[in-house]
Amino acid sequence: MSLEHTERYSRQILFSGIGAEGQNRLSAAHVAVVGCGATGSAVAALLARSGVGTIRIIDRDYVEPSNLQRQTLFDEADARESLPKAVAAARRIAAFNSQIMVEPQVVDLTPENIEALLEGARLILDGTDNFETRYLLNDYAVKNGVPWIYAAAVGSYAVSLNVLPGKTACLACVFPDLPQGTFETCETAGILNSAVSLVASIEASEALKMLIGVEDKIRRTLISFDVWTNEHAEVQAGKPRVACRACGQKDFVHLEGQGRPHITLCGRNSVQIHERHRPVDFRMLNERLKPHGEVRHNDFVLKFWRTPYEMTLFPDGRAIIKGTTDAGVARSLYARFVGS
Repeated sequence: MSLEHTERYSRQILFSGIGAEGQNRLSAAHVAVVGCGATGSAVAALLARSGVGTIRIIDRDYVEPSNLQRQTLFDEADARESLPKAVAAARRIAAFNSQIMVEPQVVDLTPENIEALLEGARLILDGTDNFETRYLLNDYAVKNGVPWIYAAAVGSYAVSLNVLPGKTACLACVFPDLPQGTFETCETAGILNSAVSLVASIEASEALKMLIGVEDKIRRTLISFDVWTNEHAEVQAGKPRVACRACGQKDFVHLEGQGRPHITLCGRNSVQIHERHRPVDFRMLNERLKPHGEVRHNDFVLKFWRTPYEMTLFPDGRAIIKGTTDAGVARSLYARFVGS
């Protein structure tokens, strides 16, 4: 360990639970943060400052002004440029810790690409905003024996679960089925940045324990807090459930892509289009769209406004259509202005 490295992490090394050996293990660690919104950006920042050697950030979204109240790695310039969150996060982390490797991936995690995107990661951290992706992560983790940490926050409520495949309950053990009907989101219930900070701190702390190998210190409960009402609860999750679809039956339906629904994004009235990979020439499309509405682009995204809709297009052809939750309307707009 170099003198510069020792000085940077000196206060963490002094903590008896980590020490010099633990810090070396963190430096050699490789983690994946899936989703870089409120929780994901906070946990990525904490782990980067802790000296985790390689952090792969996977996020499909871009920065906008409403993010700045709670998403700690971004600023107003990122929102003005509509930078992809993974790119903006990597730039910010590089500014405060150039000693670690950050791998930004501007992509939607799907059953088709999950193996490639998570390859090499020793730990998966949840920063997502939907249960479809969380069940996909759970299937991958259980099948491949990779630990992951579920974390979520909405309103003033925060919840987290550690999953050690084969040793603890997994997400499907605790929640066998996808939530049905309507439930609160950031858009409908709002969110306190303090709830985000709380769950990210819990997630980061548990991640450090896993990465340095102190398994006896890892929490084995589903834990929840409400920072406004001061209510909290814990549910035992120390053992896999024998009848669990994933743990017990090894039935990985989400990994196989069965019944994967169209996903609307947290905090927006929007639909994502990502049926197939189709590289897009932003310069050419920019000229083609000018007669039809306001359009601008940078190296990472093209933004097109056609009242009352807003389209954000990525280089691989994926698009987020804001202003509707109707997949048919979104696909129609995509076909009309981008092509079918």
